[in-house]
Amino acid sequence: MLEKLDLSNNSLKGDVPDFLSQLQHLKILNLEKNDLSGSIPSALVLKSRNGSLSLSVGQNPLLCQSGQCNEKEKKNTITPIVSSICGVLILLIAVAILWIFKRKKSKVEKFTDSVAVNHQSEVSPQSTEKVNSFQQRKSQMYSYYDVLQITNNYSRIIGKGGFGTVYLGSIDDTPVAVKMLSPSAVHGYQQFQAEVKLLIRVHHKNLTSLIGYCNEGTNKGLIYEYMAKGNLREHLSGKHNESPFLSWKDRLRVAVDAAVGLEYLHNGCKTPIIHRDVKSSNILLNEHFQAKLSDFGLSKVVPDDGRSHVSTVVAGTLGYLDPHYHSSNRLTQKSDVYSFGVVLLEIITNQAVMAGNEETGHISERVNLMISKGDIRAIVDSSLEGNFDINSAWKAVEIAMACVSPNPNERPMMSAVVIELQEALATELAKGYSVAPVSENVDSEFMLSAR
Repeated sequence: MLEKLDLSNNSLKGDVPDFLSQLQHLKILNLEKNDLSGSIPSALVLKSRNGSLSLSVGQNPLLCQSGQCNEKEKKNTITPIVSSICGVLILLIAVAILWIFKRKKSKVEKFTDSVAVNHQSEVSPQSTEKVNSFQQRKSQMYSYYDVLQITNNYSRIIGKGGFGTVYLGSIDDTPVAVKMLSPSAVHGYQQFQAEVKLLIRVHHKNLTSLIGYCNEGTNKGLIYEYMAKGNLREHLSGKHNESPFLSWKDRLRVAVDAAVGLEYLHNGCKTPIIHRDVKSSNILLNEHFQAKLSDFGLSKVVPDDGRSHVSTVVAGTLGYLDPHYHSSNRLTQKSDVYSFGVVLLEIITNQAVMAGNEETGHISERVNLMISKGDIRAIVDSSLEGNFDINSAWKAVEIAMACVSPNPNERPMMSAVVIELQEALATELAKGYSVAPVSENVDSEFMLSAR
């Protein structure tokens, strides 16, 4: 089960042992600054090339990659004239590679700019708010020294998670969030790679923007736009004391924003993307309470081979995890829909996702029991004190329960969820509050069959 092995600076001699390539879970192997000789096992070289292993072998003068050692011996017999010719050829090749790299980099930059322009042209008139200046920039790589400068030597912590610690930073007087990978993070390097690859090419107003990243040795970090109002879970739990209480209207707006971001991943990207870890703590709010999805380290791209699912090891968060995905290992877009439905139930009820009672432990089971009573006030968060439109509340409950259906085929697509939530928000904005009396009974069976 070993994932990280650091043997650097130990004056080790001899060959690199072949058994290292048999460690199936090894992700990081550091053999730098030793006196190793011979060739690197071909299996390790292959893992390094396909990205499944971060291999560091620098400052081992006698070490060579598999199949190259014999060539080194032959080179010792080559005449000085031939050596000079080879040197010239190598120089010419290096110049050619540099020229090709610059051309490719220029094309990539032009492509990235065109993607940003095309995306901005697709924004609807209803979402023409000013785009953050950072979102118009291309993500770039920063050195570890840059990260120290940006965070003022990690002077202020604003969050912690399984990936690592998040620090408040500043670039050109604009606040940013810097998430540094912890050496103890399980699968942290894979999540780091996945998030960089995804956010470099995917841009949307309801997805957190990647400003840049640091990938210098063991120092790996992600730099995001700063979301001043924290995450949705903090607001629902009352832990974010600096912000006002979320009204029913605000909650519906947050739900719409998150749904739009998720729908973009599913349908707006050329190759559909499944988030795989949708939860209230991964929905962030900026200073205008605009919601954005975050944490894409577990995301999966749907293969362009006609399949509608990805067969993969189960990953996600307890309570938000699609039970069908958990039992079948078949990940689909409907798995994200289930997770979003759980978040929507949190928004509506402000109850914990998981409770102690085995029979009604999950939030969907508890809400389902309350629906049978037909009393919307028993379902909606009591701290709202009835300040919500009854019809919009029932519609939100209906959407949420459809999303968490045990049968994936009965769950709506995110595009349908967006439309329904927008209608619920429009109903809330158009009508005055109609507080439901305690004795009011609503035909909940009719409400839930309306879809």
